Order: sequence, then C-alpha cells, then structure tokens
Amino acid sequence: MRALAFIAEDDSRLGSFVAATGIAPQSIREAAREPNFLAGVLEHILAEENLLIAFAETVGIAPAEVARAHHAFGTVWERDLP
Repeated sequence: MRALAFIAEDDSRLGSFVAATGIAPQSIREAAREPNFLAGVLEHILAEENLLIAFAETVGIAPAEVARAHHAFGTVWERDLP
C-alpha cells in the first residue's frame, strides 16, 4: 500500500492516476479492496520513469524491485468502466 500512499500524497500524481485509470478520487478506497488493485497501482508507477524513480527513492528501494513486485502479482488489474 506504500505505492498507493505515494500516489495519493501528491495532487498531481493523484490526478494523473485518476486520469489514467478512470477511477473517481472518492472511489479509490473501494477499488483498493479489489484483489488486483495494487498490481494496477504498480503498473501505473512503472509506466512513467520519473514516477518510478521518485517512488523508489521515497521508499528506499531500487526501481527494479517495483517491477519484481508487480511481476509477483502475476496479473494485471482491469477495471470495468461504465
């Protein structure tokens, strides 16, 4: 959940996440209960190099660890959009 907290703590990161996923900000907590949601959060972070580097530095890990964590989920989060 550190990845989601990282995104949520900055308005521009949160705005980018909301725009990319189509999730309304007030619906994020509900969506986060879905089993594969965190895989989607990591996928979003991995899609932008600057975001990936900033996240990795913030939590004190190598960027490659984010990719390994995403791969460990073994799935991609898909959201049904209305």
